[in-house]
Order: sequence, then structure tokens, then C-alpha cells
Amino acid sequence: MTYSDRSGSELTEPTIVNPPVDYHDQVRWGPILAGIAIALGTQLILSALGMAIGLSAGATGADAGSVGIGVVIWSIISLLISLFLGGWVMAQSCGPMTKKTAFLNAAILWGATLALSAWLLGSGISGAVGAAAANAGEIANQVQQQGGVNIPNQAPNVDPNQVRDIAGNTAKATWSFLLGSLLSLAAAMIGAAVGARKPRVYA
Repeated sequence: MTYSDRSGSELTEPTIVNPPVDYHDQVRWGPILAGIAIALGTQLILSALGMAIGLSAGATGADAGSVGIGVVIWSIISLLISLFLGGWVMAQSCGPMTKKTAFLNAAILWGATLALSAWLLGSGISGAVGAAAANAGEIANQVQQQGGVNIPNQAPNVDPNQVRDIAGNTAKATWSFLLGSLLSLAAAMIGAAVGARKPRVYA
């Protein structure tokens, strides 16, 4: 908008630029909880799919080592997919945010999802072990009555080669978990960066 003064010269109204809108609190728990729900749900579905494929392959006589490697790879892939979707949903359900805020919320989403997944996995394993222990005596009696397998009273001795193999397999599983965790953190941040809505600048 322009104005005319008495001398005949025109005055131009200066352009006012509003700064980007940002939240006072950087952590948005509502969107984070929504992202956690999507990440856990996706991970459960993909894990069930991988388990079904692995059991079907084992039933057809596939090599146990190949099936185990496939399960590990699929577990990492499903974790990446689920945390990417969780980060994307978290960013989409939140208001405009900067990349710094998106990465911060994605890191919290990643940590909470891993903690809940570990708790659910531990609860599932303990529940399965408890059910098996409760029925172990009855199962053993049925097997012995049918003349099937005699259960030894003592566990067999383990030689040093088997101990090294067990340690090697445990080390591989630990390194795979570490690599998968770091990659899943990157996936959550990428999903948050893709889904984040940039603050609007009004001129």
C-alpha cells in the first residue's frame, strides 16, 4: 500500500515478515504416543508375517541355518519399516515443526518403542516358559509312558568347541541387535523428516 504526501513523493509501506511459529515445549507427547502405537502395531504384523513364513519354510524341510538368517534379516527390516512409519505418523499428527524438533521427537519415539518392544518380548517369553514349566511334568510322563524318549537326570557336558560356538552366535546376535537399533533410529528420524510440516512464513 502506498501513500502520497504533500510534496508529491510516494511512501511505500514496509513488508512485515512474521517469524516461523514454533512450540515452547519441544516434546509433543500426543503425536509421539500415536507414532508408538503405529510402530508397535506394524512391527507385530510384520513379525507375525515373518514367523509364518519361517515356520512354513521349516515345515517344508528348509535348512535351519538359512531360516535363522532370514528371520534375523526380516526382524531388522520390519523394525526399520515400523519405526519409519511411526516417525512419519508422529510428524504428520503434529503441528509445524523444525527439523531439530522433529529429530528430537523421533529419538524419543525410537527409545520408547524399543523399550516397549523389549518388555512385550520379555513378557511373551516368560509367559511361554511358565506355561511350559507348568506342564513339563505331565508331558514328560506321557512321553515315558509311550516308550518314546528317556529324559536324562543330568544335563550333558558341553565341550570347549560348543562353548565357543555358543559365544560366537551370541556375539553375532548382539551385533545384529546393535546394528538394527542404530538403523531403526535413523529410520525413525528419516520418517519424521519426511512427514514434518514446515512452519509457514507470512510476508
